Amino acid sequence: MKNTTLVIMAAGIGSRFGGGIKQLAPIGPNGEIIMDYSIFDAKEAGFNKVVFVIRKDLERDFMEVIGNRISKVIDVEYAFQEIDDLPKGFSVPEGRAKPWGTGQAILACKDIVKEPFIVINADDYYGKDAFVKLHDFLVNEDMIVDSKYNMAMAGFILGNTLSDNGAVTRGVCEVDENGMLVEVNETGGIVKTETGAAHPVGDEMVAISPDKHVSMNMWGFPAEFLNELEGRFVEFLSSLSDNALKAEYLLPGIVDELVKSKKATVKVLETKDKWFGVTYKEDKQFVIDSINKLVEDGVYPKQLF
Repeated sequence: MKNTTLVIMAAGIGSRFGGGIKQLAPIGPNGEIIMDYSIFDAKEAGFNKVVFVIRKDLERDFMEVIGNRISKVIDVEYAFQEIDDLPKGFSVPEGRAKPWGTGQAILACKDIVKEPFIVINADDYYGKDAFVKLHDFLVNEDMIVDSKYNMAMAGFILGNTLSDNGAVTRGVCEVDENGMLVEVNETGGIVKTETGAAHPVGDEMVAISPDKHVSMNMWGFPAEFLNELEGRFVEFLSSLSDNALKAEYLLPGIVDELVKSKKATVKVLETKDKWFGVTYKEDKQFVIDSINKLVEDGVYPKQLF
């Protein structure tokens, strides 16, 4: 069986979670965090290594809260996303406080990940279905054909990914009749409405179908994609001007460019599972209640590991 890796992006500052480290918030009956459930689902699906992408200053907390435990049941490695981890010839613009986004987070894994891998956010619960579908894709597909990257994305339904406590950002997708990604547009400010969902366009709120496929940053990539990220990061940094303090190198935009340039194909693997996550501190109780219900229903054992 082909080796496959789960990469968990967990370097976020968590400013919307009241300044705390939201990725480490306990939500399970025995103090489990959301990542515990993602790792359990990934391991069950067949993944055999976990890479945590974190900030160096979080390393001790991660090891104490999850890393040391998880390393007893699956191989664990760490990659560090730091604001000053830049290619030769580049430096951090004066006044910039945050790292460079999800593209830089995954690029931090370049010397660690040598096999097909999936990417997830640390503070999102994805459900079991997407892990199984992505694993099957990675082990059954030839990942590079005719100089194209063959990639996959878990295609969540927008209506299953909204928060009751505020606006969210989603990669809203156009998908063709064959289930292939045509484009992905990072769309901010999406809120629930009485009729479904809406997002701001100028000064107006414009309806968006709750049945749209969206990216939740759950992607399946070949290892060679990391080389692509490296080259494009240099291009990204070279193009910065007035937005150098806030610009981010984001996976949805990178994938969108590769698809439109015919350098990649992306299979959208639809999942009807309901997402939930701790985007806002008010989300936490809903997540706790949802996890407890899944445990009560036998979806997860009371003791995961």
